[in-house]
Amino acid sequence: MSSGTLLSTGTLRNFVGGEYVESQGDDALDLVDPATEEVYGSAPISTAGDLDLAYRAASDAFETWGETTPAQRQLALFRIADAMESRADEFADLESQDTGKPRASLVADEILQSVDQLRFFAGAARNLEGRSAAEYLAGHTSFVRREPIGVIGQVTPWNYPLNMAVWKVAPAIAAGNTVVLKPSDTTPLSTLKLAEVAAEFLPAGVLNVVTGDRGTGAALLEHPTPQMVAITGSVRAGMEVARAAASDLKRVHLELGGKAPAIVFPDTDLQAAAAGIVTAAYFNAGQDCTAATRVIVHESVHDAFVAALVAEASANARTGGPREDGVLFGPLNNANQLAHVSGFIDRLPVHADVALGGRRQGDRGYFWEATVVTGLRQDDEAVQREIFGPVLTVQSFRDDADALAMANGVDYALAASVWTGDHTRAMRFAKHLDFGCVWINAHIPFVSDMPHGGFKHSGYGKDLSNYGFEDYTRIKHVMSHIG
Repeated sequence: MSSGTLLSTGTLRNFVGGEYVESQGDDALDLVDPATEEVYGSAPISTAGDLDLAYRAASDAFETWGETTPAQRQLALFRIADAMESRADEFADLESQDTGKPRASLVADEILQSVDQLRFFAGAARNLEGRSAAEYLAGHTSFVRREPIGVIGQVTPWNYPLNMAVWKVAPAIAAGNTVVLKPSDTTPLSTLKLAEVAAEFLPAGVLNVVTGDRGTGAALLEHPTPQMVAITGSVRAGMEVARAAASDLKRVHLELGGKAPAIVFPDTDLQAAAAGIVTAAYFNAGQDCTAATRVIVHESVHDAFVAALVAEASANARTGGPREDGVLFGPLNNANQLAHVSGFIDRLPVHADVALGGRRQGDRGYFWEATVVTGLRQDDEAVQREIFGPVLTVQSFRDDADALAMANGVDYALAASVWTGDHTRAMRFAKHLDFGCVWINAHIPFVSDMPHGGFKHSGYGKDLSNYGFEDYTRIKHVMSHIG
């Protein structure tokens, strides 16, 4: 099925057991173009029967896929990566349709990243870690088996639909598991395309995709079949998943929200820092849990740095439609998210000042201008809660201890950055910043080889890297009496 078919069939179908299948229910969700607010299709709200069918397919497939060798799984993932690379423009068209992201940069920024991540986990499949076999007890030899867990239930978000699907699917399949995945209700196209392409190289039922709403996602994760559930989403959703999984002692992998600080010292290159932070704040309309959201700048350069941020954002952080030139970011993903971001600005306290933006752009599409807010205090809502939009707040600090307290003084702990020319200070902050990733004189770059995941309300478990691969395995000790 080509992307054209995906978009022209009206109502999409689930992908189960290696083929597209009709939903057993009659209800569907409209698919809305976030750049125009026009309905361009619909996706079924999958029923309990649809989930049972998908999990049966995954369970049946695990009987054989779980017995494959790492070399076989590696080859399948390499072939999927090659196929995605050859169809990169097709995937980019689907992603841009669902999200409104700038089409010109999607292949380089996201599609080829997904290709690289698939190839990384293809290699990880043949790099199983375990303790060496030896006699840890006299007369007995022990060794460790690293095995697949079984069937995995996964839910992915709308901010990076294809990337997040690959982050979830690739390590699970590389480790020998099978998957039932539900993409966001607003962005199912590229995930269905991924399943379709993967089915050319995987046995039927290894990767299954069902569409639906929040209730579908909850039912998928609460289903008795999966031995592990994984979600990228909000803190609220993560807490609900953890509570539901506890009743059945399912393993849980949670990648949740963020409120990343960018700490700026006067000994850094302020113009370079402003440019880096603006890109990290507004790329993808700030709909990124690692986005720079809180600038914490030394009081001696506060005013100068705010001026630099405003100038940089005004010049280089333009929003617009997916086919417009010179656009850094597209619209917010949906009407609810537009209302969410707008609400934060409407509720700003009187002591806050909107130095740039703060408004919806146009009256069609979910566009929000690049926004800079100053004058905020540590306990203000805009500092403490995740806005998930193109809004950057600025606070000032007195000394190192003050900066650390402000940076760490939120519930989220996913990512942070420190901008300084002092190597000793940078290393000290890297140690004491309570976040899963700390950048130094940079903010936002990712590589497949390094782990992504946070602490506190940002969740637990790692995506990417060998740590992400190991999360989808179980460890078994085998001991043999040798006399």
